[in-house]
Amino acid sequence: MENLNSAVETLIHGSNTLFILLGAVMVLAMHAGFAFLEVGTVRLKNQVNALSKILSDFAVSCLAYFFIGYWIAYGVDFLKPASELSAENGYALVKFFFLLTFAAAIPAIISGGIAERARFAPQLCATALIVAFVYPFFEGMAWNGNHGLQAWLALKFGAPFHDFAGSVVVHAFGGWLALAAVLLLGPRNGRYREGRLVAFAPSNIPFLALGAWILVVGWFGFNVMSAQTLDHASGLVAVNSLLAMVGGTIASLLVGRNDPGFLHNGPLAGLVAVCAGSDLMHPVGALATGLVAGALFVWVFTAAQTRWKLDDVLGVWPLHGLCGAWGGIACGIFGQQALGGLGGVSLASQALGTVLGVVIAFAGGLLVYGGIKAVVGIRLSQEEEYYGADLSIHKIGAINHD
Repeated sequence: MENLNSAVETLIHGSNTLFILLGAVMVLAMHAGFAFLEVGTVRLKNQVNALSKILSDFAVSCLAYFFIGYWIAYGVDFLKPASELSAENGYALVKFFFLLTFAAAIPAIISGGIAERARFAPQLCATALIVAFVYPFFEGMAWNGNHGLQAWLALKFGAPFHDFAGSVVVHAFGGWLALAAVLLLGPRNGRYREGRLVAFAPSNIPFLALGAWILVVGWFGFNVMSAQTLDHASGLVAVNSLLAMVGGTIASLLVGRNDPGFLHNGPLAGLVAVCAGSDLMHPVGALATGLVAGALFVWVFTAAQTRWKLDDVLGVWPLHGLCGAWGGIACGIFGQQALGGLGGVSLASQALGTVLGVVIAFAGGLLVYGGIKAVVGIRLSQEEEYYGADLSIHKIGAINHD
C-alpha cells in the first residue's frame, strides 16, 4: 500500500509538472505573436528592431525575474542545490518558468507602444528594472497576499481582489507602464503635421494577422493553465476565453468598419478582458465582456491617435491598459451569482484592486522611464529615426536586395 501511495503521488507531481510546463511553452510561444504583431504594424524600416526587441527583452526578463523578481513576489529563490530544486519533479522550477512568461509579457506589451523611436539599450535597462522590481511588487500583492492588501479587502468587502489569469496584474499593468513611456517619448517624427494625424500604414497585414493568431492560440495556455495544477483545470475557463475572443472580434469588426488592424486586435481585446474572471463568469457574461472590450479598443485607439495626439503605435494602452482594467471590473460584475457567475467576488474589491494596479504601473513607468531619460536618454536622434531603427541600431534591413 505504501508503494502504491508513493506511485500515485509521483504520478500526480509528474502530471502537474507536465501540465504547467505545457502552459509555459504555450505562453512562451505567444512572444512570437507579440513579435509578428509588431513587425506587421510598424513601417518596413523598423521590422528588424521589433523582432530583436522581443527576444532581447525576454532574455533580460528571465535573468531579472530569476534572480530578483520571483523572490520579491513569492519569497522563493533558486540559489540552492539542484537536489532540492528537483523535488516533486521540479514543479517549483516549472512554476517559475510559467510565471516568467507572464512577467516577460510586460516589456513585450510596452515594446508595441514605443516602437520606431526608442533606443535599444535604454529599453533593455528599463525591462530589467520593471521585471525585477516594479511588476513583482504588484504581482506579489495580488497573487501571493503580500503587504496585507488581499486580507484587508477580504475583511472589508467580503472577498479579495480576484484576477485569475492577469487582466490587471499583467495586461493593465503593462498597458499603463507603456502609457508612461509613450508620453515621455513623444510622437514619432512626422506623425502630426499642423495638428493633423498623418497616416503611417502597417507594413505587412499578413504578419500582423499571423501575430494575432499566434497570440490567440497561446492565450488558451495563458488562461487555462493558470490553474497551475491538473486537478484545477476547467473547461469553463476555456469556453469563456473562446466566447470573449469571439465577442471582441465581432465588436471590432462592426465598430472598426472592416479595418483589418482593428479586426485582428479585437479578439486580443476580448481575451485581455476575460483573463480576470474566466474561472467565474458564465459564458454569456464572458461574451459580453469581450463585446465591450472590442468596442472599447476601437473607440479609444481612434480617439488617442486623432484627438489626444497619443502616438501609441500598436495601441497597447487601449488594448492592454484599458481593456485589462475593464476585465478587472467585469470580473466583479459578471462573476456575481445573480448574473450566472460562480460568486465569491466583490465589485468593490475588484475596483480598488484595479485602480491600485493602474496607479502603481503608471507611477512605476514614470519613475523608470523618466529616470533613464534624464540619465542617458530614451529616444533615437531625428536622423536615426528617419533612417529607421533597423539600420541605425542593427545595421541591417528586413529586406535586402543585394
